[in-house]
Amino acid sequence: MKFQTLELQHDAQVTTIWLDRPDMRNAFNETSIAEITEAFRYAGADEKTRAIVLAARGSAFCAGADLNWMKKMAGYTHAENLADAARLAAMLRTIHECPKPVLAKVQGDCYAGGIGLVAACDIAVAADTVNFCLSEVRIGLTPATISPYVIRAMGENAARRYFLTAERFSAQQALHIGLVHEVAAADALDATVGQIVKALTTASPNAVGAAKRLVRDIAARPIDDALIADTVTRIAEIRASDEGREGVQSFLEKRKPSWLAQ
Repeated sequence: MKFQTLELQHDAQVTTIWLDRPDMRNAFNETSIAEITEAFRYAGADEKTRAIVLAARGSAFCAGADLNWMKKMAGYTHAENLADAARLAAMLRTIHECPKPVLAKVQGDCYAGGIGLVAACDIAVAADTVNFCLSEVRIGLTPATISPYVIRAMGENAARRYFLTAERFSAQQALHIGLVHEVAAADALDATVGQIVKALTTASPNAVGAAKRLVRDIAARPIDDALIADTVTRIAEIRASDEGREGVQSFLEKRKPSWLAQ
């Protein structure tokens, strides 16, 4: 599969989607938005892929919107702006709802819409040298399209500060507010990501997908009769699934489950 702004790399059970516009600090435009959407749909449907890593080439992870794209947007009609924003929203939702676990490997600075990319992933690991910035208000905009994912990741209280001030903040602060799950030294980033990927690919593929849906569907719902009934149904169904039965049986028999024996 050929792309202009991305590179897909398959390694055993892992697909890495590389943002590959290092000369433009991996800023996105209409082409990269369409290609990221296509790449995640492809990897999400690929039976051989057990985990997806979103990574970037060059010194920056993603600088947000491409300047040339922003120049074009300045002349858009309201209808064109709606359509353009809808494509960005669809890209983020495709990442968020991808059936495979998605891990962001953030090796360089990450600004504006780039933070939306990170927040839409399930897990994020950043190098300790990375800076983050939700810079939209500096140029008279707001981080509206990325907000559902960023607010879920960093929380409402942190969003109030960083959405409004456009301050830069460090990888350690991103860890503190929950935007990223782990911070590693730059020379240890690959190894740290590799450990998490190994954990993802040694677990039951069916259970990992179901656990991802569980978090997405249960988060923020009130604990009521409907929620309890939902969780009861989910555990009953996965216990009766082929992988559920195999996992329990292999545990009792002290052997590797079938998904590791392949």
